[in-house]
Amino acid sequence: MSIKSGVAGVLDSVLDRTIVPGYSRLGYAVRSMRWDDDPGPSALSGKSVVVTGAGAGLGLAAARGAARLGAVVVVVVRNLQKGENARDAICRAVPSADVRVEICDVANLADVRTLGARLCERVERIDVLVHNAGVMPPSREETVEGHELTLATHVLGPMRLTESVLPALAAADDPRVILVSSGGMYAQSLVTDDIDYRASEYKPATAYARTKRMQVALTPQLNRRWAAHGISTYCMHPGWADTPGVAESLPTFRRITEPLLRTPDQGADTILWLAATEPAPPGGTFWHDRRPRPTHYVRRTRESSGELETLWQYCCAATGITQ
Repeated sequence: MSIKSGVAGVLDSVLDRTIVPGYSRLGYAVRSMRWDDDPGPSALSGKSVVVTGAGAGLGLAAARGAARLGAVVVVVVRNLQKGENARDAICRAVPSADVRVEICDVANLADVRTLGARLCERVERIDVLVHNAGVMPPSREETVEGHELTLATHVLGPMRLTESVLPALAAADDPRVILVSSGGMYAQSLVTDDIDYRASEYKPATAYARTKRMQVALTPQLNRRWAAHGISTYCMHPGWADTPGVAESLPTFRRITEPLLRTPDQGADTILWLAATEPAPPGGTFWHDRRPRPTHYVRRTRESSGELETLWQYCCAATGITQ
């Protein structure tokens, strides 16, 4: 290892542990200066990329970036008008883009099954599936199936959708599944005695971060399960990005940190890198700014194998996944 690369590695670790610089546009600027592995301009040519929550923010940025790399893009949104607006925005940026719109509420598991069946009929294969849809409701809400909304959106829906499109993923040469988590998960441990947030007082940011912790905790297990179909599964966090979701759900945070926030394109960079880089990185891993990251920084957040098994069993039962 050269002195230069050693210093760069130390600086990267320091940025990762000092949250404000590392998660901000400053961290992105410092790290990106030494990247020499940008995917080529046609890295996703001939491939199909499905992005949930693609109407705005990180999802729109990821979908637009995938189109720039040559992919056929399927944007999954809850609202048809938002989907059409997203398609128009992508096509303005990439006039040659092939963008398709699918309507689905990923918190509604029946709706997700229907979407999965449609996708298997309408696309020959799915090369990349990006689970980006996210919510942070101000008060506790339940889905039609009786699950807490953030859990259903961030954990149950992605599991169910991936299972529903396994034939399309397996048809690809190098299929990849990417879960978009959050650095906020570092503050939370895995809660398995109140997974649907029924017993404790609901706090929006806590509920959000808890389910993002669940995504990270489940990624190795999901990777092992889906590897049987040739799929590599990743989890990543984008840092602090300036998105409509942040503005709506965390207005005070945004007002204070706005000069430091990343652009949506910067936040989505690692999504696109994981989707397109060759060879595929090892699955079951957690990423930020194109590097694998620790999943814990303090001992108190570490989960036991029993807690992981409890969460896994609960999610499988809730989504109808046969083990």
